[in-house]
Amino acid sequence: MEFNKFKWMIRKDLLTVWRHKVQFASLILFPIVMIALCGWGMGGTVENTPVVIVKQTSGYITDQAINAIKSDTTYDVKDILDDPDKAKQMVDRGEVKAAIILSSNFEDNSSRNVVLYIDSSDQLTTQTLVPTTQKVFASLSEQVKMEQMGANVQGNNPFAQTTQAIKLQVNRIYGDIKYMDFLLPGVLAMTISMSAMMTMGDSIAGERERGELARLFMTPTSVSTVIGGKIISQLIREMIKTIILIVVAVLLFNVVINGNPILLFVVLLMSTLCFVGFGMMFSATAKTQEDYIQIILPIAMPMMFICGVFFPTETMPWILQKIAYFLPLTYANDALRAVMLQGANFRLVAFDLLILLLFTLLFFAVGVMRFNRDI
Repeated sequence: MEFNKFKWMIRKDLLTVWRHKVQFASLILFPIVMIALCGWGMGGTVENTPVVIVKQTSGYITDQAINAIKSDTTYDVKDILDDPDKAKQMVDRGEVKAAIILSSNFEDNSSRNVVLYIDSSDQLTTQTLVPTTQKVFASLSEQVKMEQMGANVQGNNPFAQTTQAIKLQVNRIYGDIKYMDFLLPGVLAMTISMSAMMTMGDSIAGERERGELARLFMTPTSVSTVIGGKIISQLIREMIKTIILIVVAVLLFNVVINGNPILLFVVLLMSTLCFVGFGMMFSATAKTQEDYIQIILPIAMPMMFICGVFFPTETMPWILQKIAYFLPLTYANDALRAVMLQGANFRLVAFDLLILLLFTLLFFAVGVMRFNRDI
């Protein structure tokens, strides 16, 4: 091996990266983004979980309980209600993760009960919220008991009845969810997004690089026909992959799907169409498949961490939680979990489907406007 030519080859490849600004930016930014998201997601803690408190009586112990909950960063108390049914409906609709219901006789020494009504479909949040709530009320129970005992001693009545421990009942509205049950909807959404975006890169940018697209346009074929055909073919391929993934998960891991299969199919179809459009939007003007991949990876990979595929968005810094609302994977993930774990009906996932539809129309509109058959 000739050393000078060896150095020349290295210099040539590095200059190629430098001259392709998209590849150079991806080389620098991609590892920084990935390690930051891994650290914030996997190393983070569940904080600011939206909850409501039901206060059915007034008094010193009730105020102590509410203050203890508010002072813990695990909770983000959205409201304090007096109607348990209304609080439960908020959990059922997904407005909050849990309702902490203090009993109507919470000030009575003989009967001090609390019900934690929690959306157990978010398994990782449940694993944090339940022990934290148990700890909060165990600590409060000991605190009140010590205060009561101190008052009895000062009153020269050491045999007086001390405060009963606070009893916490946990009501997991969707039962005990296995991690595989929790993970499957997120994996489905992730698989749809990654596969659709990557295959669209080969279908358009790859064919443009190989000259196949130019030869196709030498025939009397319109742009709309080409784009429409590629969309339908990609849609069929991705739906086949998705169905296979669900069947394998059910057969191998006994995953239970609680929702309507037809509604699940609609959610999968809309999600797939959305990400096919996402891929088409970026591949419409990419000159090579490599350029397309360098553009799409810094967008696609972080979405997995921000949008709650593997762990809840509550573990992320607040700015990333806000960014998640502007990413389609968030709504695909939310709709799939609602149907598969909660057995949600169309009304409960209508908002997610509407957002996915709007994303789809936006992606296809931009993709068609930017598509250049002469590149």
